Amino acid sequence: MTAQKRKGRGKKNRLVTLKMVAERVGLTKGTCSAVLNKTAASRSVPLQTQERILASARELNYRPSFYARNLGVKRTYTIGVVTQEIGDFYGSPIISGIERYLRQRNFFFLTVAHRHDPKLLETYEHLLLDRGVEGFITVDTLINHPLPLPTIAIPGHRHLEGVTNMVLNHRKGARLALSHLLELGHTEIAFMKGAEVSPDSEDRWNAIREVAEELGIRMRAELNVQLEGDDATPQLGYPFAKALLARKRPFTALFAYNDVSAIGSIRAFQEAGLRVPEDISVVGFDDIRIAVHNNPSLTTVRQPLQKMGEIAARTLLNRIEEHEDWVQEISIEPEFVARNSTGRVPAQPYTARDDQGTLVSASLAMQPES
Repeated sequence: MTAQKRKGRGKKNRLVTLKMVAERVGLTKGTCSAVLNKTAASRSVPLQTQERILASARELNYRPSFYARNLGVKRTYTIGVVTQEIGDFYGSPIISGIERYLRQRNFFFLTVAHRHDPKLLETYEHLLLDRGVEGFITVDTLINHPLPLPTIAIPGHRHLEGVTNMVLNHRKGARLALSHLLELGHTEIAFMKGAEVSPDSEDRWNAIREVAEELGIRMRAELNVQLEGDDATPQLGYPFAKALLARKRPFTALFAYNDVSAIGSIRAFQEAGLRVPEDISVVGFDDIRIAVHNNPSLTTVRQPLQKMGEIAARTLLNRIEEHEDWVQEISIEPEFVARNSTGRVPAQPYTARDDQGTLVSASLAMQPES
């Protein structure tokens, strides 16, 4: 075989990608994919633009995937579920609820985990589109742009066209938790704010601040701590609870950002020689499955996580199958579950040792501020 023939064959067999088509027409891969796959999202693309995309695909000899080729005559009955981590305490029951409802409707789902990596998230978005999913459900995922298919975000806080946000009533949750602590006599309360990667972090924090002010609870800067990182285990709260103790500003209760940070905090307090709830009461948020089995069992604000997954799946399929109108928001009401991690404010100040072995006494909390 001559070099010229080998060169010609290489050019003929060159793999043409969706990215090449998108670059040729100056549009996004998502838009091109929707048009070439004839998905519902292509209806919002002007006909002239659709013709440009199809013409460019023909010129480049682009061949869609097996799933895409069959979308015109055969649906996939598949949903894309995008989550932060597979098997974590928050997302797992939500995905269980999604699976339970989809199974009843004979739908399937593909799950991807992005670990808060923006590039990976973008890659997975295109990957799921190429496999012909008919809609998206995002779990614990920050999205900042509309997706080309019907989407439900759990939780969601940004107003994006076509994205239905599932939003917990954080003000009610904060009021339930803080009222409970006030009834038990707690006024020196420490607070944990969620990490920046958590979609609920800012809204929950703002709700807590507003409710605390309404109830007359002073949120002292030295008793507030910002969580960092994307650890989905109880280790999340452990070092930050130790940091609170090291500040030598004792407190009688902690309102943690979520259950995993609350459980990690309890461990840190116990290692410091403190008893929960006799010395410090702890309140979590979410009511994950292990909350009731912790020692002590965790007082918490309950989100109906599995039910939220079922609602998301039902809402998405109603949009796909019944062509129901897009709704911007679905509100979810929390409940409060009082267990063994909270008790009355201690009559005597606790005494513990910080990381340097220094004694820390709650009586310091009663001294006037300079």
